[in-house]
Amino acid sequence: MRTVVNWPTHAHVRLMAIVFLTMLCVTNIGCGNKEQPGAAVGTASSETEDTSSKPNSPSSSADSTPSEPSVPTEVILDADKLMDQRLAPEQLAEGWVRLFDGQSLFGWFSAGKANWHVADGEIRVSDGEVSFLCTSFQISDFELLVDFKCPTETNSGVFLRTSPQPEDVASSCLELNIAPPDNPFPTGSFVQRQKLEPSDLGEIDADQWHTYHVRVEGSTASVKLDGRQIMQLSDFSAEERGHVSLQHNSGKIAFRNILMRPIYPKPLDTGPSWETDWEKSVKEGASMDVQTSENGLTLKGGLGQLQSKADFDDFWLTARYSLANRDVNSGIFFRCVRDAMLDGYECQVNHSIKNDDPVQPGDAGAGAIFRRQNARAVIGDGTNSTTISVLASGNQICTWVDGIQVVDFVDARKPDENPRRGRRDEAGPISLQAHDPGTEVTFHQIDVSSLASDLD
Repeated sequence: MRTVVNWPTHAHVRLMAIVFLTMLCVTNIGCGNKEQPGAAVGTASSETEDTSSKPNSPSSSADSTPSEPSVPTEVILDADKLMDQRLAPEQLAEGWVRLFDGQSLFGWFSAGKANWHVADGEIRVSDGEVSFLCTSFQISDFELLVDFKCPTETNSGVFLRTSPQPEDVASSCLELNIAPPDNPFPTGSFVQRQKLEPSDLGEIDADQWHTYHVRVEGSTASVKLDGRQIMQLSDFSAEERGHVSLQHNSGKIAFRNILMRPIYPKPLDTGPSWETDWEKSVKEGASMDVQTSENGLTLKGGLGQLQSKADFDDFWLTARYSLANRDVNSGIFFRCVRDAMLDGYECQVNHSIKNDDPVQPGDAGAGAIFRRQNARAVIGDGTNSTTISVLASGNQICTWVDGIQVVDFVDARKPDENPRRGRRDEAGPISLQAHDPGTEVTFHQIDVSSLASDLD
């Protein structure tokens, strides 16, 4: 399987790069300006090759093994169009990210054979067996936006907290239906749980796009359709965590503008009281200056870190930052070893590129899981306010920059206390890195949401 990536340069010369999807075996550890093999789009690279791990496979549940993906094996991406998918500042401030980039099925896998494909900025399906297009990650509580358009007779749906091939929607997951008025559970209903009467739904124009806005938290779920509240479900039973999936049952349907955000984000202090949440440490012989202003928390110099006093295991982190220049090297480390210097997974904060080409990261790329998987593109130059999002769910790690997903990584290594040496799912602190004397990064805001399904 291969991915064909077509990126226009600023000189409008189109560059065709063919990247073979393969598991990468990497032996060098840590952050530094060293050459790395580029991670292919959709691959999950790790230090120890595990042939049982497939790209974009789910991370934990025993019943979460997808069938062989029936998604396109060749993808052509346009850099300008990808950059156009960046979310607006107000959307980023609200925590939203895109689950669909408008061009590829990066971050998704399919269970069941159907003709899932991308055309004209839409995910489309029309033929095949009952099939599910699933997010690679699993999550408990969230808000979801998704546009859909289909003929009246189509039977489809949006599944929440689901396994790849759900067997009992009455108890194990939620199925928000898209179905004709004569279906036992027409559009707007939760199948086998709560029916929305067609008279309450009103007429659905098959020639227009419609938008579901879903909020799932704990044992409650609410649904808006085109901005109107249509469904409230309380005290439901389901798996604590699962995928979001789009269903093909019968008929054709198209989806677009698929966005998600976490709920109940909790801020880590980036103001004058930063020592409430962080502890500073500096490598012997180095220096790191920590400054605060109305813009946030600025780190200068290095090697050093600010390590959080709290520990986090499965979480969704959103950080807004800016760099003095695109070549500044910083990072957000997580599941770290307490009181150690940057022993954790590293989400790279560096926007350097080669040959003026965003598909060629200069140092893994912003959002990369350093030494594990490169960012598939470098989004922006980082000198203006930039938002990076990190979702860690078991051994599945996904990252977004300005709302565009750049990494989808499964850590298939053997467990180890130190993420530099192996997989770590256990909780650990978050560390903000000052990499070297040239580092100058300002963290304007950092929020963390637990993936645990509780409202404490």
